[in-house]
Amino acid sequence: MQLQSQNPSASFPSSSSSSRFCFSLAPLAAAIALLGAASAHAQSTSPDPASAGSLGTVTVSSERQGSFTSNTVQVGTFRDQSPLDVPLTTNVITREVLDAQGTRSLYGALRNTAGVTRSQLNGSTYDNIAIRGILVENRGNHRLNGSLPIINLVDVPLENKERVEVLKGASSLYYGFVPPSGIVNYVTKRAGATPVTSIATSVNQYGAADVHLDIGRRFGPDNAVGLRVNAVKGREDIGIDNFAGNRELLSAAIDYKLSSAVSFKLDIEHYKKDVSEQAGITLPTAVGGVITLPRLTGNKVNLAGEWQRYVADANNILARADVAINDNWSAIFELGQAKNTRSRRFSQFTLNNAVTGAGNLAVSQQDGQEYENNNLRVELGGRVMTGSIANELSIGYTENERKQESRLGGTTLNFAQNYYNPVPIPFTPRIGPNGSAPTTITDKGFYVFDRIVLSEQWQIMGGLRQSDYKTTAGFAAKKTSPSVSAMFKPNEKTSVYASYIEGLEESGTASANLANAGEVLPPVLNKQIEVGVKAEVAQGLLLQVAYFDIKRPSTATVANRLILAGEATYKGLEFAASGEINKQWSVVASALLMDPKIVKSSVAAEVGKTPENAPKVTYSVFGEYRVAEVPGLALNAGWYFTGKRPVNNANQAYIDGAGTLSLGARYRTKLFGTNATLQANLDNATDKVYWSTAGNGLLGVGAPRTLRLAAKFDF
Repeated sequence: MQLQSQNPSASFPSSSSSSRFCFSLAPLAAAIALLGAASAHAQSTSPDPASAGSLGTVTVSSERQGSFTSNTVQVGTFRDQSPLDVPLTTNVITREVLDAQGTRSLYGALRNTAGVTRSQLNGSTYDNIAIRGILVENRGNHRLNGSLPIINLVDVPLENKERVEVLKGASSLYYGFVPPSGIVNYVTKRAGATPVTSIATSVNQYGAADVHLDIGRRFGPDNAVGLRVNAVKGREDIGIDNFAGNRELLSAAIDYKLSSAVSFKLDIEHYKKDVSEQAGITLPTAVGGVITLPRLTGNKVNLAGEWQRYVADANNILARADVAINDNWSAIFELGQAKNTRSRRFSQFTLNNAVTGAGNLAVSQQDGQEYENNNLRVELGGRVMTGSIANELSIGYTENERKQESRLGGTTLNFAQNYYNPVPIPFTPRIGPNGSAPTTITDKGFYVFDRIVLSEQWQIMGGLRQSDYKTTAGFAAKKTSPSVSAMFKPNEKTSVYASYIEGLEESGTASANLANAGEVLPPVLNKQIEVGVKAEVAQGLLLQVAYFDIKRPSTATVANRLILAGEATYKGLEFAASGEINKQWSVVASALLMDPKIVKSSVAAEVGKTPENAPKVTYSVFGEYRVAEVPGLALNAGWYFTGKRPVNNANQAYIDGAGTLSLGARYRTKLFGTNATLQANLDNATDKVYWSTAGNGLLGVGAPRTLRLAAKFDF
């Protein structure tokens, strides 16, 4: 591994480097040539889909209709593979689960997967999450349709998504520099053979209301063109004080089957959100190495003013071409861009007197922040037979550029505030200019992946990625990282696997509340071992059990600065079940038992401690029962538990473990000759007051009890 730095404070030798993004001409030239060859081939021959190893027909798979489990995943090198053939832990939250729970947020979806917790923020603006105690990086770990890295700094709408997938652990082979928390993949709805026209609306008891239009059609000869359009407009209210806002979505998913060998896809999304941002609560100062947390005062308290807005929008576009070169080889070409802008008045409350509640509300003015991801992928896939052994190859090149204009350093506003008896915060116009802190990260990589099918029972998978990483901060890395796994399938419904993966990751970016806010730390190497068993039982119930062991460099906050400090390990057992038990019962459940530990650190007090915000136990279970005596009626309930978590790496305090209960019912019927679904969902049914998040010196409180009523009409 070669690491370089222009930062004299970093522990790497200096060298000059520049980071300028341009799509390489060689892959584009190859793409054009292959497209032309494939088009000519399509005119002269029609591949036989029934041929052994045929890649002539390009298909898009999805989960079973109306199911709590999925036939396929669409993430990483395992695109369109059965979950049983993926040698890593995967969780798929299908459209049926999302609909049953009435959820519209990322955390609302991922609470169904083991080890997912909120981090730093409590979700009033967007969901900042961690998996297995490791932060999910907001510019690299969130992907659209298995490819484009979208920017998770504004709530990603779920109304136009078919499912949400999580590929747990390290995934650098396909995605480059990403932490080993996992990839969150959003799969968009597409037009199918059946026309779709639906209108849905919902309200909650706090005054939030929205309307959602979903239209899907296929056109042209042989229905070669597909169009799926989703539009959402709504007023936001989550039940806390001093909160108001709105959101909107407009998206289109277009498909065009040019010939039997060539097809195109285009996804376009625009969404925005303008809401009040709830104040974070800073950790009190430790006394004798112990932090005494402030007592909880309620789950509707907001110490910030309604005028302290979080205004953000996102624009994503992803184009893809699938080309069948012949019966055994195909190619994928993808080009995409994700852009995000936001302005915010982020506030942090510091409690100065625990008896009286007196404290200070510091409001940072962050206007005009801009983020942009540009992404290119060219991939060739095919089958090569060596006697009776099949080699299923993927050979690809990716180039990703991430630009960021943080615009930090504006004048901080300070207001007297009381923790126990909050007072209104007077509106204050903008004061002083923002500083400019532009950064650019370029991540290029060639990769090869081979699935060697030795027999019906045995498979060996191996891959290499040659990475070339540069930042304008002066950090650079060149590294070849391996991935290898073995799988045994005693029968078609069961698989046993073991895998080893190395990957590079960005070690972190200092948050807005630190002295080195916006600073990008140097890249580091992580390693992961996983052993697991997957089986499909009953009427499609997918069971998963896995042991994982992750080693990665750790960070620490020293003198109010984020630095690389040592190494942490994350070892644990994970369980998951999703699907149908019988005609009446469906379930999605998960559990995690983990032993996260800081094994090395330049901060002596952290050695042997648990990394901040990392729980040792999480579990969830959600079930739906379809009442046979009342056709169309389904009742559901869910329980979501997160164990206690340390507030910092020194473990000077813990937030308590907490569980929340959700209840729901939906009734499918006909109203005035139209198919209709009437629904009610009650989240945090017991109105529990609890700390929901920790990290980066901040605390957040969980949302209050929320009743959502909804109606959907399918025409």
